[in-house]
Amino acid sequence: MSSEPIERRVSYIGDRLRASQCTLCGKEYFRGKNYCGSCGRKSFGKMKTIDYFYDQGTLEVSTLVNQPTNRFIKMGSYIYGLVSFHDGKTRVPGRLTDLLIQDGKTDVSCFDGKNVVPRFRRRHTVGESDVIPTISLAFTVADGYYPHQKYEIHKPTKEYETPGIVGYGVYTSKFRIKEGNMERSVPFIDEDAVTAAVDAGKLALIHSGVDKTLIGKVYVGSESNPYAVNPIASKVAQVLKLGKEEKTGLQSVDAIDTEFACKAATSMFKDAASLVYYPKTNTDYAMAIGADNSQAAPRNELGGELDHFVGFGGSAFIFGMHDVIAEMEGWYSCTSDTPDFWRRDMQAYPRHGGRFTGEPAYFKHVIKSCKTLMEQLKLNLDDIDYFVPHQPNLRFPVKVAKQLGFKEEQYLPSLKVAKFGNAYSGSSPIGLAAVLDIAKPDERIVLVSYGSGAGSDAYSFMTTSQILEKKRRQKFTVNHQIDNEHLEYVDYHTYRRLKHGL
Repeated sequence: MSSEPIERRVSYIGDRLRASQCTLCGKEYFRGKNYCGSCGRKSFGKMKTIDYFYDQGTLEVSTLVNQPTNRFIKMGSYIYGLVSFHDGKTRVPGRLTDLLIQDGKTDVSCFDGKNVVPRFRRRHTVGESDVIPTISLAFTVADGYYPHQKYEIHKPTKEYETPGIVGYGVYTSKFRIKEGNMERSVPFIDEDAVTAAVDAGKLALIHSGVDKTLIGKVYVGSESNPYAVNPIASKVAQVLKLGKEEKTGLQSVDAIDTEFACKAATSMFKDAASLVYYPKTNTDYAMAIGADNSQAAPRNELGGELDHFVGFGGSAFIFGMHDVIAEMEGWYSCTSDTPDFWRRDMQAYPRHGGRFTGEPAYFKHVIKSCKTLMEQLKLNLDDIDYFVPHQPNLRFPVKVAKQLGFKEEQYLPSLKVAKFGNAYSGSSPIGLAAVLDIAKPDERIVLVSYGSGAGSDAYSFMTTSQILEKKRRQKFTVNHQIDNEHLEYVDYHTYRRLKHGL
């Protein structure tokens, strides 16, 4: 009888960052154990699984690796150390990530004793035919860009008649490239669309206070999956432990990837809301994620003009019927065969139709879907507090907002493309999150996404009184990721090196 492939076994342990604890004496063991070495036979059946992924650890001792092995050589010099959890009850080895070490020189002693947060990242480089190795034994300093936030489950207090958003999260990297009036988020070398999706989903769980075992469906929309065939959603479900875990190690959650260019995530908002609304699905909550490591050719190659606007990041929204912060009032979608942007199979970079991407593509679909939704709901411009359009560049969203008749105070709060770049399937959802960060109860938000190919989704959300209560749970807001002393700006050469990844 053959065993599971080693990469599957390693990722199951490492990705989940799980341990065992004896309920008799409290002793903890990294990795699973069915008995306690101290308590012996009487501990059989008395061991429970614990989770470090949402915890904060302490870096006890670290060392600088200046000459990495072949598998790590692309990463350059890095810091490796020993991290303790729960006042030293357990110690695990791990790598500090999100550090650019110049010339192999840094004072590692300054990191010793620092609190650190577990991060999900690529483990090392492999060949093109191999499974990409991932692990949650990567850490960042907790008082830096990415703060530690407790994940606490809150018992629902109110059931709504209309489904809506119960929590959300946005993740962008601390690394940026700045050129003129445009800043863009740059992935670190061990980041990709998968890691961004996990981080966004983790932040959404923290903000919502939803029991992760009650997530019955997870959608991940992306056009930059590092695999042509292998889903992102299954990895998200495993790392975040969504759905109830069976004894076989399977998660009782339906996980699926979606693809429709930049509206791959918003396309699933209505599906997620429908699932939680219809009682026969037995789905308490559904999560929709948009994450992309946006693709562009280098500027000296054909199609390199996109490289002025592309960004990196992810956003996640949890839909349900309990403790809703923004009820979904209605939606409208339109679609046409308008191939304004495409990437052929086996091609590294996408192509686009130049000026053709504007009038017959973006503007036509966004205006049509927005106007139709407003007609269906009998809304006037003054009935809308915030307008959130898709943001492929600096010019298009402002132009379409003005064409629709919106004022600056209605659309400017959502426009973050100048700070993060075009995050593709995460673009308009990040704008929605930026508005939810500042919204008050009983305010209406109209979101209009766009995806090349082409189509547009328009949604109307009405915020509730519970939006104020949940704001206190969210430290890693959109504005925190914009106005942050720990941002690191890189030059174009470093940007391309990091973006190429492991």
